[in-house]
Amino acid sequence: MIIRPKQHWLRMLLVWHGSILPRILPQLLLVTLLSVLVTWLHGRVFDLKVPLNFVPFPLIGLALAIFLGFRNSASYERFWEGRKLWGILLNDCRTLARQLLSFTGSIEQSKPIILTLIATVHALRHQLRGSMPQADLQRLLGDDQSHVAEHHFVPNMLLLHAAQQITDLRTQGHLDLWLSTQCEAPLARLTDAIGGCERLHGTLLPYTYSVILHRIVYLYCFLLPFALVDTIGWTTPVIVAFIAYTFFALEAISDELEEPFGRAANDLALNGMSYMIEHSLLEMIGETPNTPSPTPIKFILD
Repeated sequence: MIIRPKQHWLRMLLVWHGSILPRILPQLLLVTLLSVLVTWLHGRVFDLKVPLNFVPFPLIGLALAIFLGFRNSASYERFWEGRKLWGILLNDCRTLARQLLSFTGSIEQSKPIILTLIATVHALRHQLRGSMPQADLQRLLGDDQSHVAEHHFVPNMLLLHAAQQITDLRTQGHLDLWLSTQCEAPLARLTDAIGGCERLHGTLLPYTYSVILHRIVYLYCFLLPFALVDTIGWTTPVIVAFIAYTFFALEAISDELEEPFGRAANDLALNGMSYMIEHSLLEMIGETPNTPSPTPIKFILD
């Protein structure tokens, strides 16, 4: 994800990196070239005049804009839900770390569990992005838990390990039964947050809904030059390019936001959030993080 400071209005008009334009540029150029050709031929194909006018296009465009707006709303809702779930991860990791430090009164006894929580967050990021978590598990947990990476649901196994560590503290007499029970609530919420992320990652919007919108957008943009050429003449390519940019961009944005855990420029900054959680928890046990700073200076591409 790209995080930028607020920019001047002129720079916003010219920005390239992080905009949706690079993704839609090929089809936008294709529609513009088609418009130029249609304008040059005056709407004729092999000496046959295409009998289209502008009358039906406003109605079709209005309906298309409504459906694209609805799809964008649904996609943004998924994006924002993903962000809220990672906020829950941050809050409950802090809550559990605070409880352990307060209940045990010992950083040494709490540190292994807190490191397990940090490893859980990194493992979830790797699971959502299809990458391998071994390096982060080795860095945080050492060789003892390297075998956890062999499981399909590594974050869930790490939470199980954290629960077992809390049980060991109780067995050793460092926590009584009531205090150890209080630690179950944030663990349960962490499980819910992980499950919510897996649900978003594994269940996209209905495919047939995306297909029909995709087809209508392209048919509309490819037929529009024939409807405009007799009315606005040589300005047809300009107007068609502007309208096509609007519809192509709306479709591409909704498609990008639908999967919030990817690596596109407008997806969630999972790397930054993972390291933010790590830094936050390590500060609670008085350790200096040796991982990248999560604070954006100019922008972060994650």
